[in-house]
Amino acid sequence: MKAVANQIFSSGVDSVLPDKMIRSQIKMINNTLYVEDFQLSLGDFQHIYVLGAGKASALMAKGLEDVLGERITEGHVVVKYGHTCALTRIHVSEAAHPTPDLNGIQATNEILEIAGKANKNDLVICLISGGASALLADCPKDSTLNDLISLNQVLLRCGANIKEMNAVRKHLSMVKGGQLAKVIYPATSVSLILSDVIGDSTDVIASGPTSPDFSTFEEALQVLVKYKLLKKCPSSMVEYLTNGFMGLIPETPKSGDPIFERSKNILIGSNKKALEAAGRKAVEFGFQPCILTSELDGDLVKAADFVLKSAFKIQNDPLIRKPVCLLAGGEPTIKVKGYGLGGRNQHFALYCATKISGKKGLTILCAGTDGNDGPTDAAGAVIDGNTVMKALENNLDPQVYLDTYDSYHFFKQAGGHIMTGSTMTNVMDLVVVLIK
Repeated sequence: MKAVANQIFSSGVDSVLPDKMIRSQIKMINNTLYVEDFQLSLGDFQHIYVLGAGKASALMAKGLEDVLGERITEGHVVVKYGHTCALTRIHVSEAAHPTPDLNGIQATNEILEIAGKANKNDLVICLISGGASALLADCPKDSTLNDLISLNQVLLRCGANIKEMNAVRKHLSMVKGGQLAKVIYPATSVSLILSDVIGDSTDVIASGPTSPDFSTFEEALQVLVKYKLLKKCPSSMVEYLTNGFMGLIPETPKSGDPIFERSKNILIGSNKKALEAAGRKAVEFGFQPCILTSELDGDLVKAADFVLKSAFKIQNDPLIRKPVCLLAGGEPTIKVKGYGLGGRNQHFALYCATKISGKKGLTILCAGTDGNDGPTDAAGAVIDGNTVMKALENNLDPQVYLDTYDSYHFFKQAGGHIMTGSTMTNVMDLVVVLIK
């Protein structure tokens, strides 16, 4: 059953591979570019520039090169280390994620340089996916790279959700929060977006570089207050946000700003699409698929309890035909209290293992579609009712590993890791529950 769960998960990931989505959704017919129901006559443009950032942007660029070929004048995308591929017309930079590095800053400067070349007779195609908030790396002039790294580390460990984290990031950047669109204007821009956030809001995905920003300096400061981060964040950045709140620094571009009149944002992939594909694969194995939600968020333990409660209800209801494949997706948050190694999916799986110990007929897989759960080489883990008992037989106490947030080392010894390697895509996490 663990192998079946893994295949169902893999089918979900396969459905949102970026180059496949680009080639299936973007067509070139008689010099007209079609993206779903949107179309552009390429004869109207002198140059076509391609810019991108995120874990999936290299494969997205490859798909776009397959469609546009030599029509592309120039391009540059920045991806996480290990997420690159060979391109002909578009340059690829690799940089650090989830905490930025110098390569990210250099790549971002080069992307902004190309964006600045575009004029009203040009088309700029932006390829945006999850991870771009860290990969599009810049900071206020009085701050340093070390300040930027420190800020991101604090935000990642505090328990804030992605919308809250990105509100802060957007207001400490000159590229996020609609500001890339500001540099591109007055050229026409089309952004092809792969969502890795709850609700698929384009202003939150990758910190919305080409979308109107609905957050403010005030809200960014409120995030730091809410999570008691004012003294933990670099003072130069707190000062910058405070100056913005006082009106001494211009706000990010908002809805109605003229810079967005020639800008179009198109969502081409999401967690929901991956769940639907996983459901189709489940049918092939004889399971009745049930998509619970594509919006798992908030506290990880509460999210896991919600999934477990739903699974127990289905398993114990004699009126529901079995077997059932319960599917869920999203991105719960975890406030790390220990100093072990792991990620939210491995922690989710380990927590579930302690709750279904000894139960028969339940198999649960939790994994990230990008192939990397936290700062580890595992995508996640798969467990069943025997996981805890077998661990205890081998002198492994699951509760100790849970309490120290060391799920990676638990599964490394007990078995159960999902190891996909880099998938070069990212639509948040998938949970597969097989119920017999």
